[in-house]
Amino acid sequence: MQDADVQRARNETPGCTEVTHLNNAGAALPPAVVTETVIEHLRADSLRGGYEAAADASERLEGVYSSIARLVGADTGDIAVTDNATRSWQAVFYAIPFERGDRILTCRSEYASNAIAYLQMARRTGAEIEVVPDDETGQLDVEELKRRIDGRVKLISMSHVPTQGGLVNPAEEVGAVAEAAGIPYLLDACQSAGQLDLDVRRLRCDALSATGRKYLRGPRGTGFLYVHPRLRERLEPAMLDLHSAKWTSPDTYEVDASAKRFEVWEKDIAAVLGLGAAVDYALSFGLPAIEARVGELAAGLRAELRRIPGVTVHDQGAKQCGIVTFSLAGLPAGEIKPKLAEAKINTTVSSRASAQYDFTGRGLPDMVRASVHYYNTEEETGRLIEQITRLAG
Repeated sequence: MQDADVQRARNETPGCTEVTHLNNAGAALPPAVVTETVIEHLRADSLRGGYEAAADASERLEGVYSSIARLVGADTGDIAVTDNATRSWQAVFYAIPFERGDRILTCRSEYASNAIAYLQMARRTGAEIEVVPDDETGQLDVEELKRRIDGRVKLISMSHVPTQGGLVNPAEEVGAVAEAAGIPYLLDACQSAGQLDLDVRRLRCDALSATGRKYLRGPRGTGFLYVHPRLRERLEPAMLDLHSAKWTSPDTYEVDASAKRFEVWEKDIAAVLGLGAAVDYALSFGLPAIEARVGELAAGLRAELRRIPGVTVHDQGAKQCGIVTFSLAGLPAGEIKPKLAEAKINTTVSSRASAQYDFTGRGLPDMVRASVHYYNTEEETGRLIEQITRLAG
């Protein structure tokens, strides 16, 4: 990414003048076009009425599906728009008819919301959860995954980029294993959509869930879901309404053939339009350029953090991303975050409750998470280094 692109992004992001925002894995700063799109539609609601404003925006709403499809290399009919990544993921997971003895294979870096769903399903049905070990780099061990494949494996489900640890799991290699075995593959792309160049054809996933608020820089309360036809036609969602299905007679209904079967009728139209604006904005820079910029900035930050006495960087993986996690000897992460906030540096804390398998397996402390994006600068990461150096002294 050229310096001019970074400057353009900063000029078009009002928050860059207010704060050093290194919490993009939580909620990124939106570009002005996203905020303006949302406000414009809310004004239309207030002046013309909600149904009428939505009807006027119908072509733009359909365009959101096309934009998301372009983002992930899918067909428009494979995309559903939801109100968050968790709802997207749950729409597929809870539609799978698990039975006693079915096996769910997942990764050690899995996120809490997904793991809780596995546990609930195991309790309800007698399905079994198996955590595939990591390889020597800290990513899911693909060879071990292969060894665990048998006729009882009902689902392979994995976080592409965990909420902690900087890791990028080998999603394409896992996809190849799943496809060869004919096992459904559910990929949580909550943290990778918007910072990595995603293509569902390369990933070979059956379903992919994502949020708008993180690296896509969209509004909160937005998300999307990709579902391949080969999985979609086998699943009836756990919940249906008059949008996801059609009431064809007093005693019959017909489920929508597209991925919209996983949606509900009521949605925040302004936010959905804002999500479309965010996706189009990311596409205007190009995801390969964004991925390269984010990776370079994060690598530089890790290198500088490692030079500070008492700091331990806890990131793993053969490939790493824009999420940087670290701890400082003698000062808990929960005390570091507010001290950074006083200097107008936004970070957050990654704790055991968000990733029990990983924190327990590695014996991790609570960690400071600094997540960079393409609109951040070396000067901004330098401010973080300056503050951590002071705290370490």
